[in-house]
Amino acid sequence: MRWYGLMYAVAIIIALMVIQGYTTRKGINQAMVYRILWWCVIIGLIGGRLYFVVQQPNFFSYYLAQPQHILATWEGGMAFYGAIFLVIPTLFWRAHVERINPLVLIDAGVLFAAAEQIFGRIGNLINGDIIGYRSTLPWSTVYQHPNSWACLNPDTCNVPVQPAAGYELLTNIVLLALMLYLARRVSRPGVLMLVYLFGYAITQFFLFFVRDNLIVSFLGLNWGLKQAQWTSLVVFILLLPITYLVLRYSKPIPQGEIAATYGIPQKTQAEEKEKEKEKEEPETKVS
Repeated sequence: MRWYGLMYAVAIIIALMVIQGYTTRKGINQAMVYRILWWCVIIGLIGGRLYFVVQQPNFFSYYLAQPQHILATWEGGMAFYGAIFLVIPTLFWRAHVERINPLVLIDAGVLFAAAEQIFGRIGNLINGDIIGYRSTLPWSTVYQHPNSWACLNPDTCNVPVQPAAGYELLTNIVLLALMLYLARRVSRPGVLMLVYLFGYAITQFFLFFVRDNLIVSFLGLNWGLKQAQWTSLVVFILLLPITYLVLRYSKPIPQGEIAATYGIPQKTQAEEKEKEKEKEEPETKVS
């Protein structure tokens, strides 16, 4: 459990290194990256935690009855879809503030997420908080440490199970490799976003068939699916019209242009001077 904080820190640092070349090529400087990063990290943690909490069967009896546990991320439990749902609108907002193309920024954001997830899955493997069904496969995982999440439940402690977190780690590596390949070859903003979201939705749908999670119904449908699989289906369906809009309205950036600011109105000299004047006014009043 103590690995969580360390893995988050390592994940953020490595993910920043992964996207540095991409953001530089697209015209997003490092100062801008850091200004946007902390908003996304905080909001992503909140979104991931809240989406996990609302899915729990003891949501009313435990979390609402003891609301101090709702944001207690150190107790374990994050749902990455929740981070996606809140971070993407945050990136749109920050793109408006920074006056850059929101799709270019979101492409950088999903590249960051794909790199960060790899280290999150390593943390899942160490902590044993993603458990597969019992298995006799030669690569099955057995958790024996009494402080692992798996051993909080006697049914999954000292029992060989499918290494579901390992499967997710492998799919994350493949998805990141594909996105890094496309990042240097695709000039249309929004394509990396679509590749990541489709890739994540599809892999999550199939990987959850080996994860030992609760089967739930959705809108009266009992298809033997888990919550994340229902979410993946909804996300997949929503991505269809979004894909049409991106391919219809997002145009490739001409060679030699700065992708982040191409076609986006920038501040005029008068606006820049006004901003500088506002910064100087408090100092003048103090003196």
